[in-house]
Order: sequence, then structure tokens, then C-alpha cells
Amino acid sequence: MRIITPIFIVLIISIFSYSLYKQIKKDLKIQRVSCQEKTVTFEKIYHHPKTKLAIELLKSNNYTLQSHIEYSQHMKSKLIDILTIDEANTQLHDTIASYVFKEKPNKDRLIIDYYIYENDKKDLGKKQENSKKYAGYLVFEFKLNNTLLYKIQSDYMKLDASDIPERMNCIIQSFISLKDE
Repeated sequence: MRIITPIFIVLIISIFSYSLYKQIKKDLKIQRVSCQEKTVTFEKIYHHPKTKLAIELLKSNNYTLQSHIEYSQHMKSKLIDILTIDEANTQLHDTIASYVFKEKPNKDRLIIDYYIYENDKKDLGKKQENSKKYAGYLVFEFKLNNTLLYKIQSDYMKLDASDIPERMNCIIQSFISLKDE
């Protein structure tokens, strides 16, 4: 009986710990916005008091883009023949336009610093097969007065980059949804 009691206690603690571990692991995969479930998406929310102001600046068309594209280096780039940075900026401006409710000039401007990365599948640093499944990803940083408020990365899957506008829309939705955080 003396041996059974400690074994029983260890068993109960183990079951409880495993259940807690599974729940924590499951919670890490939950996405805040439903569109984030379409592709792998990572985000970092900085919970800054000026986030709501930044969202209002976006919605009133007071933003500036800083952007570039990182084309693949080790394999022949497909993206270089499909998308220029000017075209990407136009796609993003068009996406944001659908969220602008009233243009209101403001001395403050939200900085949207982003880049598009084309997955370089022949990069020798990529050892896992999963790293070769996506066409590329977008990384966005939303800044106000040199303060990073929000960062998000979202994969795009199509080699013809036709899903990039959809991923941009999801990123903008994700940023705007911070007003409820």
C-alpha cells in the first residue's frame, strides 16, 4: 500500500501535466483572425497605447509605405517576372483603400514597412521539406513615431503570386483587429 500511493500520485500529476501541455500547444496554433488559418502566419503584438491611433491613421489614409522584394538568389526567380515593388505597393494601396472610411489629413503618419520574400528552394540552408512547400512570405511591421506596434509574417503559396493580395488583405485585417485587443 505504501508503494501504490506514491505511484498513484505520480500518475495523477503526469496525466494532469500532459493535459496541460497539450492545451498550451493547441493554444499556440489558434489564430486571432480567421484568414490567418489559410497559411502559416506568425504575429507579434506589442500592446502599445498608440496602436488605436495607428489604426485610425490607416483608416484615414495617413500612412507611408517602405517596401522591397527579396527575389530568390540560388534558383531562377519566378517572382521577378511577375511582380515589381511598384505593383506590390499598388496592390497594397488598393487593399487599404477598402478600409479607409474618411480621408482626414494628420501630421502623424503610420509607417508600414514590409517586404516580400520569394522562397529560395535551392538554398542549401533549407534542410526541412516543410520549408520548400510555400512560394514565399510577406513580413509587415507597423510603426508610429519609430515605435514598432505590430509585426506579422504570412506565407503565400502560389508560385504565380496570385494570392499575395489576399495575404495583404489578411495582414491589414489582422492589424485593424487590434483595436479590440
